[in-house]
Amino acid sequence: MEILRSTWLFIQDQVLGMKWLNTVIGNGLSALGLDTTSRLGGSIQFFLYDVVKITVLLCVLIFVISYIQSYFPPERSKRILGRFHGILANIIAALLGTVTPFCSCSSIPLFIGFTSAGIPLGVTFSFLISSPMVDLGSLLLLMSIFGANIAIVYVVVGLVIAVIGGTIIEKMHMENYVDDFIRNANSVDVESDALTVRERLIFAKEQVIETFKKVFPYILVGVGIGAIIHNWIPESWIQTVLGSNNPFGVVLAVLVGVPMYADIFGTIPVAEALLAKGAQLGTILSFMMAVTTLSLPSIIMLKKAVKPKLLVLFIVICTLGIVIVGYLFNVFQYLLI
Repeated sequence: MEILRSTWLFIQDQVLGMKWLNTVIGNGLSALGLDTTSRLGGSIQFFLYDVVKITVLLCVLIFVISYIQSYFPPERSKRILGRFHGILANIIAALLGTVTPFCSCSSIPLFIGFTSAGIPLGVTFSFLISSPMVDLGSLLLLMSIFGANIAIVYVVVGLVIAVIGGTIIEKMHMENYVDDFIRNANSVDVESDALTVRERLIFAKEQVIETFKKVFPYILVGVGIGAIIHNWIPESWIQTVLGSNNPFGVVLAVLVGVPMYADIFGTIPVAEALLAKGAQLGTILSFMMAVTTLSLPSIIMLKKAVKPKLLVLFIVICTLGIVIVGYLFNVFQYLLI
């Protein structure tokens, strides 16, 4: 048992976490005469380490996930979802969202396609919530920074919010609040040609390049903010605003997260720095979920597809779910850290 535990810790710290890389960068900066214990030196080390680590993990994970995704084109996904009914369909839709390495804005066109194909509205909303909030890549990246317990909990909670949210929308029969151009669209289900292994590899490579170009600026911004929080903002400030002494910390984190536009890869460095400074776990999870699920650009795009009443219901369900999750995990934080 001890051997398995040691092996897992090695994978978590040295393979996924790349702690060796932090040491190498620190030694390199010291060799150049930079004091890594100073604020400036520590910020530079944090920035270089997280940018390189997240970029490497991003490219590897997106390649693997995109290869898997090549087996689930939109047409096949529609057929899979069409086979299930009731809450099981919501669960399948939420799980299907985990193999789509998209931000919320990229998920909305698929949501529109699924809805116009006649898939139940609640099922498509389970996909829409799950897709930007959780994916296989975020699971492994979260493991590299926060450990397996927190990573698994984050993904499971995201899936629960997606399933419950989609189920509520389904039970409220909101189909008439989808824009007319989507409800009246003719669905054309084109059978996808079988791809060869080489074609799937090419597809995965292209997805890596496309995703990297789209995500890398947000990684730089996220890591930059994380470096500032980690080395320049006093710990007492973070604990006052987002710590246990502020009962409104979760709500504040959600309100701060909504105007931001980033995916999970851009928010993790900020979350990492906040946790190190004493912010509560539930508050941090709420911030991450708000950024990835309720960003203003995605809300604006979704407004083109659904009518105001359904849009407001979506925002309210997601917000309440995220806030409840935040407070619950603040209460049970001691079990995970």
